[in-house]
Amino acid sequence: MKRFDTHVKPPHYGPERPTHVNTIDNSSAAATVVAVCTGSAFFIIVIAATTCYLYKRRNSDQFGHKTLLIKRNIPVDQSLSFKKSSAVKSPGSATVLKKSPSPTGNKSPPGKLHFKLKYNYQKRALCVTIIKCSDLPPKDPNFGSSDPYIKLQLLPEKQHKVKTRVLRKTQNPVYDEDFTFYGINPNHLQTTILHFVVLSFDRYSRDDVIGEVFCQLNLLEFDSLEKQILITKDISPRSHKMRLQGRGEILVSLCYQPAANRLTVVVLKARNLPKMDLTGLCDPYVKIYLVHNNQKIIKKRTHVKKRTTSPVFNESFVFDIPYNEGLENVSIEFQVLDYDRVTKNEVIGKLELGPKTDSSTKKHWQDVISSPRRQIAEWHKLKD
Repeated sequence: MKRFDTHVKPPHYGPERPTHVNTIDNSSAAATVVAVCTGSAFFIIVIAATTCYLYKRRNSDQFGHKTLLIKRNIPVDQSLSFKKSSAVKSPGSATVLKKSPSPTGNKSPPGKLHFKLKYNYQKRALCVTIIKCSDLPPKDPNFGSSDPYIKLQLLPEKQHKVKTRVLRKTQNPVYDEDFTFYGINPNHLQTTILHFVVLSFDRYSRDDVIGEVFCQLNLLEFDSLEKQILITKDISPRSHKMRLQGRGEILVSLCYQPAANRLTVVVLKARNLPKMDLTGLCDPYVKIYLVHNNQKIIKKRTHVKKRTTSPVFNESFVFDIPYNEGLENVSIEFQVLDYDRVTKNEVIGKLELGPKTDSSTKKHWQDVISSPRRQIAEWHKLKD
């Protein structure tokens, strides 16, 4: 009698599937998820590190590589032994450093600067402690105060540059900050001049210059520099220099081309510009604006000419006059500025040529209109 197996194997139509397929698929998916998570985490870390580096670099003060900055708090009331500086005249720079009376009469200076000096002969280091300012004028009309800070550089090299922190809404800021300059040889003290610039911080535009202070080290007794010397100086407005010396003159040439409706402006040179720094020179450049209906619509500028009061530019600029407009409703404005890497570039003087200017400049403009396609050059005095 035959036996039949009750467990009948079902028929199979096609090749057999391996049993480990699901295991392989699950392992690949897990590896992919791990790789994506690892890459995303690494990318986020790189972005965060880059952002932190750029933020710190933006907020850090990078001045000269020779300058080492040290800050520490010093009580203002601490009594110090010092000697008064001797009134020794410097024959080489007496004409530049001589303090002239204010042209506005008995107008008080814009505050005072209090600082201390000390020189270490062994380390060849000059330590400047900026203590405070007093009685500063308000630069913010909304709050009736200022946000002052101080920039300091050593002249004439202009290599060592430092600045204090900004103190908010005060006219009597107290800093108590030490700045140590290394690599200053004793023979350099005879020619070194400390240049302080007091500014008011402005978040939305260029910082306002309150004034400046110059301290010539050869007027001090070097023996007393081994001890700490307390000095108080009046802050001088920067505009006094232009009032005393004049603003100089500029030579410009204009040519109008009616067919193309273009105006070619050539800035040739300037002369008798005021001395803007202790070296008796300045770093001038010129901005040129095309003005239409009392609005500046186009701006151009020349290159900076270093250390000269009689710069030669010889730079040409072409302005397209607005459509269907001649020279009757436009004008050209020139601004001569002194370039400064530390502070706000200061305007030396201005000149406007157009149909509605004064008689001397208006004649030049009319000659340009009446003589098209010809370059007409004239000297003009710079004004405030």
